[in-house]
Amino acid sequence: MEKLIKLEELGQFLLSIILFSQLEFAWWIFPACILIPDLSMLGYLAGPKIGARIYNFFHHKLLAVIVLMLGFYFNTPLLTLSGVLLFGHSAMDRMFGYGLKFDDSFNNTHLGLIGKNKLESQ
Repeated sequence: MEKLIKLEELGQFLLSIILFSQLEFAWWIFPACILIPDLSMLGYLAGPKIGARIYNFFHHKLLAVIVLMLGFYFNTPLLTLSGVLLFGHSAMDRMFGYGLKFDDSFNNTHLGLIGKNKLESQ
């Protein structure tokens, strides 16, 4: 099942690249900006509960789709780009096993444990 999920996320990441290629931005913008959503990890400075909520907000694909649709609807390239980047980043994270976070720990995700905790549980 894990491989199937990773393949699905790979497909979504490739879709984000295709969507980006339809925009009028230089090619280097995508790789330069793809990690920007990880700034949401700064929310963990306020504790795991607030950190998880902020992180999950910026890594939820529904937010990405809404931002993308608003960008298309209002013909706002920067908003469209933001939606594509949010979507691509979330797919990339999940492809590598980083899921949405639970309130107790950054390492406890909806896809299972990550990092040192994963190694200890095996």
